[in-house]
Order: sequence, then C-alpha cells, then structure tokens
Amino acid sequence: MAVNEFEIKKQICDIGKRIYNRNMVAANDGNISVKLDDHTFLCTPTGVSKGFMTPEYICKIDDKGQVLQANPGFKPSSEIKMHLRVYEKRPDVGSVVHAHPVYATSFAIAGIPLTQPIMPEAVIALGCVPIAPYGTPSTMEIPDAVEKYLPYFDAVLLESHGALTYSVDLLSAYLKMESVEFYAQLLYQSKMLGGPKEFDKATVQRLYEIRRQMGLPGKHPANLCQNKGTLNCHNCGGSCSSDGLGEHTGSTYAHGAETNADTVAEITRKVMEQLGLNK
Repeated sequence: MAVNEFEIKKQICDIGKRIYNRNMVAANDGNISVKLDDHTFLCTPTGVSKGFMTPEYICKIDDKGQVLQANPGFKPSSEIKMHLRVYEKRPDVGSVVHAHPVYATSFAIAGIPLTQPIMPEAVIALGCVPIAPYGTPSTMEIPDAVEKYLPYFDAVLLESHGALTYSVDLLSAYLKMESVEFYAQLLYQSKMLGGPKEFDKATVQRLYEIRRQMGLPGKHPANLCQNKGTLNCHNCGGSCSSDGLGEHTGSTYAHGAETNADTVAEITRKVMEQLGLNK
C-alpha cells in the first residue's frame, strides 16, 4: 500500500500542535521527522512554530539531508542532521521527535540523567534516559554526541538543550516524549517531598521480565546494558549516562552520590592517617 504523504504531513502538524499546547516547546523550538523509506523523509521546517503548522509547511528530504521538495519560504530544520543519525544507526526507527519539555530539559540543564526506578510504567516502557554531552545546535556535534547512546536507549536528554525520542512510528515517538516529561516531573516533585522511594533490584528485574513478555519494540535496559556487563542501567549507578558510556564527567549523577561520598570518605581517611590524625 502506497504511503499517503499528505496524511502523514497532517499527522506531523497534529503532533506539532500537541507538543506546543503541552508546553514542550516555545516559539519556534523543536522538530519532527518521519521516515517514508530508507532514503526519503518528511520533516518540519526551520523558523516556524510547531503549534501553527499546516501540511504545506512540511519538507521532504533524502538521507543526506538534501531537499527533495519544499514550498517557497520553507527549508528543513537545521537539526535534521540529528534525526538522520538516528535513522542511520537505528533501522527500526520510523519517527524522531525533538522538543524542550520543561521538566526533562531542567534535568538536562542540571546534568542529571533520568535513571531512578520510581514507577512501574517508566521502568517497563521507557527505561533509562541518559544525557548526551553538549553540542552546538545545527552542527554535527549533536549527532556525534547522541550516536553512542542510540544502540542502548530510546530516549536521550541533550545537555543544556532538550530531549530526543524515537520509535517505530510518529505517535509512538511522540508518546515517548510525553513519558519522558511525565517521568521527569514526577522525579522532580518527589525530590521536593524529601526524595523518591526507588525500587530495589529484584523489583526492577520483575518489571523487566514483564516488558520482555509484552514484546515491546525498541532498545531498553531489560536487554542488559552492553557496556556494563551484567549490570543494567537502573543499577549501574547511572555511569552509562555519562560521556563515553561508562566514564564519569563533571555532571551530577543522581545514582552516583553514594559512591562519590564513599570515595571522598576513603580519601579523607587516608589523608588523616598520613598526617597522624587517625586514632
């Protein structure tokens, strides 16, 4: 059955209105794309509000980012390089959504990945959401920063920038963005109440098994985080959310606090011992 491009363009406009009305973007922020085939994509244009688009706004490009069709006055988003990198590295992905949801972007600005297992739905459907290192918008820095996370995750925070989600189709990619923002809001508000109560490892593993039984598509820590051996992302201290997928950077990691405190205590003990201050 032939793809009805006009219908897909209308769907892109509808999702654009949703992310705008849900305060996930401001002004002309954000971008959306859909794969028509391995070499052809539809995408939102640069410099327009995603809340006020109509189908004639949408551009068609090839897998190199070259314009195949665009109405006068419209050209593809400058962030399309990031979308194309996702499609290149994840053949299972049919749509990509980039937005700046308030709570999720706040975590990205603070340098805190969304790795705490606090609610069943997030653990089963979303998994962990790491932070890709900062890259200058519209350059190859962002696709390069995101690439290392694509084999392991279906959502990524962009340091000091926003969030990126991708899935088998447009609706699924958008709903994943909703899930990221809802998870971030719950995590933030539970911190205001004294800190969330996290699931233990056994509970996380049971939730992972439910996911496997459901046969959900995409990448997820239910399939063990390959760079951490037998540890998954909900119990590896968040270290797979840092630059280099396993090497801590200067960012703050929610799960790493206890480990860091232990390290500081051990260093302090050794220094005091050398100074003869230990009793």
